[in-house]
Amino acid sequence: MTKLKTMTFALPGALAVAGAAAAVTLSAWWWALAVPMVLLLAVAVRDATQRGHSLLRNYPLLGHFRFALEAVRPEIQQYFVERNFDGRPFDRDTRTIVYERAKGTDAEEPFGTERDLYEPGRIYLTPSMAPRPVAEEPPRVRIGGPHCGRPYEMALLNVSAMSFGSLSAQAVTALNTGARRGGFAHDTGEGGLSEYHLRPGGDLVWEIGTGYFGCRTEDGRFDERQFAEKAGHDQVKCLSLKLSQGAKPGIGGVLPGSKVNAEIAAVRGVPEGVTVVSPPYHTAFSTPRGLVRFLARMRELADGKPVGFKLCVGSRREFLAVCKAMLDEGTTPDFVVVDGAEGGTGAAPLEFADRVGLPLTDGLITVHNALVGTGLRDRIRIGASGKVATGADLVQRLAQGADYANAARSMMFALGCIQAQRCHTNTCPVGVATQDPRRVAALDVADKAARVHRYQEATVKSALQIMAAMGVDEPGQLHPGLLLHRVDTHTVRSGAELHEWLAPGELLGGAPRSWAADWAAADPDRFTGRPGATC
Repeated sequence: MTKLKTMTFALPGALAVAGAAAAVTLSAWWWALAVPMVLLLAVAVRDATQRGHSLLRNYPLLGHFRFALEAVRPEIQQYFVERNFDGRPFDRDTRTIVYERAKGTDAEEPFGTERDLYEPGRIYLTPSMAPRPVAEEPPRVRIGGPHCGRPYEMALLNVSAMSFGSLSAQAVTALNTGARRGGFAHDTGEGGLSEYHLRPGGDLVWEIGTGYFGCRTEDGRFDERQFAEKAGHDQVKCLSLKLSQGAKPGIGGVLPGSKVNAEIAAVRGVPEGVTVVSPPYHTAFSTPRGLVRFLARMRELADGKPVGFKLCVGSRREFLAVCKAMLDEGTTPDFVVVDGAEGGTGAAPLEFADRVGLPLTDGLITVHNALVGTGLRDRIRIGASGKVATGADLVQRLAQGADYANAARSMMFALGCIQAQRCHTNTCPVGVATQDPRRVAALDVADKAARVHRYQEATVKSALQIMAAMGVDEPGQLHPGLLLHRVDTHTVRSGAELHEWLAPGELLGGAPRSWAADWAAADPDRFTGRPGATC
């Protein structure tokens, strides 16, 4: 009885304690709900009163879901929507080939192609009924015309122009280390010569742009003394003058100030933390004749090393004006790199990337024909740059007139690039195109250098296998007739008949009708041609 009585008196106390605990819990839950509700209400009020976005004024809070989905749209598109063969700029099949070759695994797929082989515009490589043995050693291309005292043996596939600053120090180091191991060349881009280019010991093509980075005076003009000093490095095998690049011909490059740290500023010779804008044009010359003379002067300052220039082709007349200047001056560059409008690792205005400049096929054929027609082709080697990623790409460009090719984005894939397309934001998620120390730390130089080497080696091997299957022993035997173009569903024509091909010296003895107007208008002393002339 006493025990029951004690329990009876204890019960109200226990209930009181439990009630108090419940009240505390409810209070905590109330605050947990109230705080977010107040914040959401504040956002809703702000949305309804702001004037920057009509969508948010009409749909407070809900409008933010659209922005969130828009932010992840590229990832959703890439990972869940696009098919293996229709992604842009590079489809998944192409990226997979690069990744597999970089890792040293077989880039092979079972069960046949997924592509529509009857799609207009498709190009077929012609196999032979009498294939040849695959070459055991990759051929080299001698770069060096009659005025070059120190020719260079170029590989069939090399690293295209990507500057230190646009790329991280680790990425540049890995690229050059891979180039040294594989015996191919590494174009520095226009951002100057850095220790990361020089330290690994790989062969370099030093590119000079309109900003003359690494060889500029305080007011941004070309400095002969600095140029001669740096061109004398043993690793610098060739010098390349950049007139324009595929993604944005006619405008200068931009390196955001967030990327211009003290090290990059010292390499380029510019102020730290300030956005670097390259001029759209060169100050060292202003005419085709001036260009040819400047190239000759560069070769002289470089003690006879090969010198050339890179451009995205626009006006055929202007390139013919350069050819006339070469003939008049009696001197030629040692190489020309044709950059297609589909190329470009850096950021560019969308209108330029989509609409300005000729694609690589048209630009390459134009330059090859102009040099053949003026009798200069045997003195000048042609490099092709613009979405060269596979052995088939390489073979196609060699058949269209190139002597060798350069690759940029596929080399970035070999480094681990996932095509996030954030190269210009300093937030590259894999440490390739950023100067953020935390992101860069993820890129292991030794591993990525090995990947770059394996990718280049496997791609050239693939090209040699394709050439052998086409009955070709060496790249010089490739010709446009070995490329078949599907014009429409029912028509296939060879590259030899689809495009016009000039005979050696044909322009000098009387230009054919299709070239006559441009040849007549081409003026070695003016890039724009004579007044009233047609393009």
